[in-house]
Amino acid sequence: MGTSRNVERRTILKAAGASAAALGLAATTGCGGESGSGDGNVTLRYAWWGGEPRTIAIKKTIALFEKKYPKIKIKPEFTDYEAFWEKFQTQASGGNPPDVFQNAIGFLRKYDKRGVLMDLKTQADSGNLSLENFRNGVLTAGQADGKQLGVPVGANTMALVIDLKAFKRAGVEARFGWTWDEYFDALQTIQDKLKIAGDTGYFNIMYLYDLYLRQNGKAFFTDSDLGFTEDDLTQWWADGYKRVKSGLVADPKKIEQVKPKSGLSAGLAASEFTWDNFSIRYEGEGESDYGLAPIPTTDGKDTGQYLGSLMLSAFAGTKHPKETAQFIDFMVHDPEVGKIMGYDRGILATTEQYAAFKPTDASNKGVAAYETDVADAGVLGKITPHPSGADVIEAAFLRIGGEVAQGKSKPADAAKALFGEAKAAFAG
Repeated sequence: MGTSRNVERRTILKAAGASAAALGLAATTGCGGESGSGDGNVTLRYAWWGGEPRTIAIKKTIALFEKKYPKIKIKPEFTDYEAFWEKFQTQASGGNPPDVFQNAIGFLRKYDKRGVLMDLKTQADSGNLSLENFRNGVLTAGQADGKQLGVPVGANTMALVIDLKAFKRAGVEARFGWTWDEYFDALQTIQDKLKIAGDTGYFNIMYLYDLYLRQNGKAFFTDSDLGFTEDDLTQWWADGYKRVKSGLVADPKKIEQVKPKSGLSAGLAASEFTWDNFSIRYEGEGESDYGLAPIPTTDGKDTGQYLGSLMLSAFAGTKHPKETAQFIDFMVHDPEVGKIMGYDRGILATTEQYAAFKPTDASNKGVAAYETDVADAGVLGKITPHPSGADVIEAAFLRIGGEVAQGKSKPADAAKALFGEAKAAFAG
């Protein structure tokens, strides 16, 4: 699902929310999509966010689809992450979102609540879309409230990226089942021996905190609220800030200075938590060797991990539901599409595409091996569907956590602020 730890998940959205009633009414007008031409041809709008390599690849897959379905034309719309959601908010308000669009879990309930998203089970029941052959249960990432609101195009999971040379020089080993205490002890050894920080700033990553909570019988979100207390978060952020002050976690000001390069590849720290498919960036940015290591645990086994996903969703008011479903089906199942897209949006989600793409570089091979190891370890659970407003809370967690890291906000005050913003986001 970037130029930093997760640019697609981190960006603070600026768009103001339209009322649920207005969006629900707009969605039922059927204004989205393009009309048929009168000769049996239809045009569908397909929108996504991402960089130039993704756009080049997706346009190739569109050409394949149009060759197989000559009466269906695809009109592409693409931009960066922040601009995408600003534009989508406006389109949804006016009842004219794209027929098909890239989506993520934080937006499912938000736009389902407003009547924007099609329940794709209806098209599966009609035979226009297959919901079979998805790997490792990733199909559930697109489900909420008994509906299939998105169909995964790729799968990823949280991982720890380490500087292999630094870990070797310090004589520490990242092993499956290690505890948080053992992880921090390893970082202390790295700091003592190599005079660099151990971590780039773990404690303002919402999805990592979610794993920690899951390890302790909770989760970041319930169906309609936060799944932890202010005291829980205060302790998490207080521990993180102490490690910044001690030098175990990198100075956040230095991290900001090296952007868009990551603190890990800039040599400011020896490890960084991120989504596993984002790890490919480090070899291109840094001068060391990097690898994927296991998530630390509370009990020596349970990592709290699950498969996240970028996915394709459809507008509930499209004039061409059958063709829209056929397009999604092609994009998630066709083997040639898999070969073209590779792991750009995560490990390919369906067995057909996963089998078709054979990574040749070490980075992509490493990502595939990591997810296989995690699945084989039996630790993968199901992702918790995010409530409406989760996207706003994610951005707030990153921002407020950053203020804690810089000493601008005390952990208890920051936790209170986060809960206040969450309450407003859930009510919006």
